[in-house]
Amino acid sequence: MPNARNVHAPGDRAEILLTELRELAGPATAEKAEELVRTVVELYGAGLERILRIVVEMEAVEPLHRLTRDRLVAGLLILHDLHPFDTGERVRTALEETRPGLGLRDGDVELLEITGEGVARLRLRAGCQGCASTRTTVTQSLERAVAEAAPEISRVDIEETAEPAPTLLQIQPRPPRPAGAVR
Repeated sequence: MPNARNVHAPGDRAEILLTELRELAGPATAEKAEELVRTVVELYGAGLERILRIVVEMEAVEPLHRLTRDRLVAGLLILHDLHPFDTGERVRTALEETRPGLGLRDGDVELLEITGEGVARLRLRAGCQGCASTRTTVTQSLERAVAEAAPEISRVDIEETAEPAPTLLQIQPRPPRPAGAVR
């Protein structure tokens, strides 16, 4: 059973085994093994698609929500291009869920775009200027949240913008009272 935190481990292991098989038995045998793996993956993908269709047809919102929130199931749905939420939606949700734990306010982090190369571009309004360790922690936390929500993202680019300085209320001295004015 694959670790729910590492959906890619079985795929990585399959690649290693196919490489070893290619070296031991030759290219023809490796091609047949690859075809077998593709066929099994397609079978499981078709089964997942049918399960998802049944859940949606039954309008089972809570089970659908739970399935899409489970890391292993969500990873499989993404692998088979069956996840009901697109990449942008999943990234925005991950940012919204991560933001409060990092002490960020609404609007402090936003998804600018997802490029054709799979790069997620984020804008972070710097609220902790001069605090490099905190910025690093925030950046790493955002990158991790995006990677977990959208493993198809190849890289996360974060551009920081300086938070505008707050406007200070200027208190002026009281104007002199006109002669004869009552206090």
